[in-house]
Amino acid sequence: MTERVQLHQARRLVVKIGSALLTNDGRGLDVEALGLWVDQMAALVAQGVELVVVSSGSVAEGMSRLGWKDRPQQLHELQAAAAVGQMGLVQTWEAQFKRHGIHTAQILLTHDDLSDRKRYLNGRSTLRALLDFGVVPIVNENDTVVTDEIRFGDNDTLGALVANVVEADGLIILTDQLGLFDKDPRKHTDASLITERFAGDSALDAMAGGSAGALGRGGMQTKLRASRLAARSGAFTVIVGGRIEGVLTRLRQGEVVGTLLLPEQGRIAARKQWLASHLQTRGKLTLDDGAVKVLRQGGRSLLPVGVQGVVGRFRRGEMVSCVGLDGNEVARGLVNYDADDARAIAGRSSVSITDILGYISDEEMIHRDNMVII
Repeated sequence: MTERVQLHQARRLVVKIGSALLTNDGRGLDVEALGLWVDQMAALVAQGVELVVVSSGSVAEGMSRLGWKDRPQQLHELQAAAAVGQMGLVQTWEAQFKRHGIHTAQILLTHDDLSDRKRYLNGRSTLRALLDFGVVPIVNENDTVVTDEIRFGDNDTLGALVANVVEADGLIILTDQLGLFDKDPRKHTDASLITERFAGDSALDAMAGGSAGALGRGGMQTKLRASRLAARSGAFTVIVGGRIEGVLTRLRQGEVVGTLLLPEQGRIAARKQWLASHLQTRGKLTLDDGAVKVLRQGGRSLLPVGVQGVVGRFRRGEMVSCVGLDGNEVARGLVNYDADDARAIAGRSSVSITDILGYISDEEMIHRDNMVII
């Protein structure tokens, strides 16, 4: 199918692997299977693909190491299992990627990290820097410190959020099911695999009613919700069986395996629409005529040198309005500097930012990917 070309052309992917796969349904970390996935991911890296791995399994691996057969109910016991299991999990990822000469990094996140704007931006900068360095980040929920009940399946949502953060082309969810079926294949022998749909198709909701296994709590419903969250930034999602031989390689080659859930719009178009829908702005930047012309005709980023005035109290990452000297709005976008710092560097060359502020966040006041022309 023509849309599968997207997988062949993808340059940045998030791969999420569930607990049942990583721990061989709870029998301990499946090092052999993990190594096979890493072999395939290393081949993708060699092709120029940037990868982020969202890895479940810390609590399940901890339970195995501690000899626990049943999932404990007490929060502190779950957190202890996560702490024990995380040691083995990250060491195994590191060792397997090291066979291919690829460095890895551990990133532990909570939902608070992605909902707080400052921490979100810091996390995004770190992840992007790691990708620039050719490092494969291994992301997991920070189960040792979360105050809410630990839910294994929540990493489906985390995978989608990470895909949004790094502006990935796609999210691949490896699971113990072959994909999304039109009815529960465990109960209906005539169930058919859904090979491709738009993520927002409401007809999928009734089809995703199956529950997860004993280790994971995600089920198809959370995977469908994750695909819709990823689609907000224009990323596609593939839900596919992780035990399929050579699954990542076959997906990359465009083979029809698993369920491909497509966004309604491309990545850039979806992001621009999201930016345009932000009606509330936190401040205003007044631009000189040269900057207005560049934005309207050249599709360029806004540099500090083109800013003549700064109004408002805003933080880095918040939405600001860009107006010309005549007061008419030209664009709006997510600003890279707090209001005070923006005032300090307004009208100045980007090369002088470090001398003025003592640091540099970005060369642009607003990057073109975070801006929509009005």
